[in-house]
Amino acid sequence: MPSKTQSPVQYRKKIAVFPGSFDPITTGHADIVKRALPLFDEVIIAIGINSQKQALFSLEQRIKWIELVFKGEKKVKVESYEGLTVNFCEKKKANYLLRGIRSSADFEYEKTIAHLNHDMLPQLETILILAQPELSSISSTIVREIIRGKGKVGKFVPKEIAKDFK
Repeated sequence: MPSKTQSPVQYRKKIAVFPGSFDPITTGHADIVKRALPLFDEVIIAIGINSQKQALFSLEQRIKWIELVFKGEKKVKVESYEGLTVNFCEKKKANYLLRGIRSSADFEYEKTIAHLNHDMLPQLETILILAQPELSSISSTIVREIIRGKGKVGKFVPKEIAKDFK
C-alpha cells in the first residue's frame, strides 16, 4: 500500500489515431469510430495527405464532413498530416493506432504494417476492429467510383453528408 508521501500512479490518456484518406468518409469508417469511442479518451481521425494520390475531394471538404458526422462528440478530433503515420502518432502522444478490417487481405496488410510500426515506435499498439458484415464491402475507393459514375451513394456515406451527393 502506498504511503501518503508517495505520488499516485499517473494516468496516461488513451489516445487513438484512426488514419486514412477519408475521400470520402464512409458508413464503415463512421461505424469503426463510434464502436471505438468507449475504449479511448480521445480518437484523432487523421487524414493522411499523400502527394502520390489525387484526392477526389479537397482536404477542407473532408475535414468539414468528418466534423459534421461527429458533431457534438467531444472525444473526436480531426486533423491532417503528411509523412509516416507512426511519426504523427508519436507527435500526438497517441498510444493506439486504430484500423478497420473488412477482409483477410486487410488483416494481412494491417498485420505487416502493425509490426513495422511497432518496430519504429514500441509503445504504439495497433487495435483492429472488424467491420460489421453489412459494411464490409464499403470502401472509399468504391464510393468514389459510384460518385464518378453519378450513382446513388446514400447507403454508403453517413446520413449527415448524404445530401451533398444528390
